[in-house]
Amino acid sequence: EFIASADALAADGPRDVGLIFVGDSFVAGYGDPKALGWVNRVVARTTHPDLDLTAYNLGIRGQSSADLLTRWRSEGLPRWAERRERRLVVGIGQADLDQDLTIARSRLNLANMLDDATARGISPFVVGPPPTLDPEFNRGLELLVEAQSDVCGRRSVPYIDCYYPLLEHDQWLQALASSADQRHPGQAGYGLLAWLVLHGGWEHWLQIAP
Repeated sequence: EFIASADALAADGPRDVGLIFVGDSFVAGYGDPKALGWVNRVVARTTHPDLDLTAYNLGIRGQSSADLLTRWRSEGLPRWAERRERRLVVGIGQADLDQDLTIARSRLNLANMLDDATARGISPFVVGPPPTLDPEFNRGLELLVEAQSDVCGRRSVPYIDCYYPLLEHDQWLQALASSADQRHPGQAGYGLLAWLVLHGGWEHWLQIAP
């Protein structure tokens, strides 16, 4: 488990944290009429007197783990350059199936990102993909979720399962059914995703007291 350096925690004043979100359309908040998505809802709730947070949302619609593997460093490193403490949130999943990536390739892409981040002193946190209304697509997602969870578990990286908690959740299913593409929810659905993140060890990962 990543623990911020004593240097970072003992510095005078609030901890200077650079928090970068990379991922797909769910990270970008596509479909939310409030333009908040789950990311901005989580950031808005992440307040603490000892935390000076600079957050960047680098979500792009349609991006898979293969796409993120090629860009997370080049986009993240300049944003972390002046920050004392560096943290990375990764949100990927559905696009891996859309691009017909094998489970093995998806596993490797995520593992490489996490290993590279950790080696650079960057603390990772992973948010898995939510379910759709398509049972066949969901069968593929379930395999991917299990693989992501295993990759994170082997590295003691926090993993938020958004699939099983929402698979039969009435509010989530209603949000998808009433959405334009029946895959991305409106504000209520993004609120559910934010709740899962905030109650899935978020404060523990950031090392802030409730």
